[in-house]
Amino acid sequence: MNNSKIWLSSPHMGGSEEHYVKEAFDTNWVAPLGPNVSGFEHDLEGFLDDGVFVAALSSGTAAIHLGLILLGVQAGDEVICQSFTFSASANPIVYLGATPVFIDSEIATWNMCPIALEQAIIDRISKGKKPKAIIPVHLYGMPFKVSEIKAIAKKYEIPILEDSAEALGSTYKGKKCGTFGDIGVLSFNGNKIITTSGGGALVAHSKNLKDKAVFLATQARDDAPHYQHSEIGYNYRLSNICAGIGRGQMEILEEHVSLRREMHDFYEKFFRNIEGVSVFQEPNADFYSNFWLSCIIIDPSRLGKTREDLRLALEIANIESRPLWKPMHLQPIFEMYSFYGENVSETLFKNGLCLPSGSNLTENDKDRIQDALYRFFK
Repeated sequence: MNNSKIWLSSPHMGGSEEHYVKEAFDTNWVAPLGPNVSGFEHDLEGFLDDGVFVAALSSGTAAIHLGLILLGVQAGDEVICQSFTFSASANPIVYLGATPVFIDSEIATWNMCPIALEQAIIDRISKGKKPKAIIPVHLYGMPFKVSEIKAIAKKYEIPILEDSAEALGSTYKGKKCGTFGDIGVLSFNGNKIITTSGGGALVAHSKNLKDKAVFLATQARDDAPHYQHSEIGYNYRLSNICAGIGRGQMEILEEHVSLRREMHDFYEKFFRNIEGVSVFQEPNADFYSNFWLSCIIIDPSRLGKTREDLRLALEIANIESRPLWKPMHLQPIFEMYSFYGENVSETLFKNGLCLPSGSNLTENDKDRIQDALYRFFK
């Protein structure tokens, strides 16, 4: 029996990526500009709809960094950030010399809690530190409570930098994730729904804002025949070769979403009759998740086993799984910063596990996963 490694979320090529990459080599467009870059941006704009403008960048982290700059965040400012997320959501705040303020999750979507968010804003304002931006995250592809978060941001006139790195293809009330914030962020890292090997994008609602992002991403070179710079710039533009991979991936994006959702259904069916295990689900019909990763919560008091017991059992079977994100306010590098909320994200981290969710998992892979789960839970 094949016992090769089953990965949590590995890249899945569709076949046409090679055509676009070859075209880049054949025409010698290998720099961070070229027809694949503009074509990839156009493909993304068409998919997201809503009249947005997309700047293709070297990573989602770069998009968050530039997004904060475009929103006017400077050293000494405070930026509100979801605590239950990957560190890339928070790191760019510190790049700028600003201070992160972390917010707990709510249990329905595992994302930023609107109640804790408003409490934090009121408290920071009372201390003379009105936050300059809010970074909510669509975690594991699940949309955050968009209506509630946007209403609070509007009430206090604080812009939203929407971290949609894990949620390309997800929707809230029929509208694509990545289009809700004043600025949106996408990621095409190797483990995402689609990949450009490494890459990301900034989503803007005006061409001027996109153009400014591209200007900053290409070392902020002024319009002059010589190299002249009036602002600090960055080397953040996506290469034409990587964008070629992205163009091929866009052709199978919706298929990948469908396959990820099928994996979620696979787990939902398996765990339906196992007491003490719950599968992360959409709260209601307003939420449509790409289920980038399928996740479960284990109640050790009911099951008599922990999520770590399951992780180790899967590891023995050469199947990768991973604990949920460790909240930022528990991370050594961020533990000195303010946190608002209770212990929702801490409990999720303690009891939650991500299971193999790739769109390229085979029937044999599923059989091995099911067999390993059955042996653990029987």
